[in-house]
Amino acid sequence: MHKRLRDLREDRDLYQKDIADYLSCTQVCYSHYEIGKRDIPTDVLIKLAFFYDTSVDYLLGVTDVSEPYPRAKSK
Repeated sequence: MHKRLRDLREDRDLYQKDIADYLSCTQVCYSHYEIGKRDIPTDVLIKLAFFYDTSVDYLLGVTDVSEPYPRAKSK
């Protein structure tokens, strides 16, 4: 999972600070997510999946299919 997060970020020529700003956390906090030193909260995983236009399963390494699932309709 952690390599996948780094690869997604680097493929978009972004810095850890860029993603940390998007998540409203520090660069150090995000770095810990990326290297696996800290578990990623569910709400952060969801934000990252939306940001990268993929699924949480892809971020977690459950699937190698990067396309997102259809989004649930708001009630």
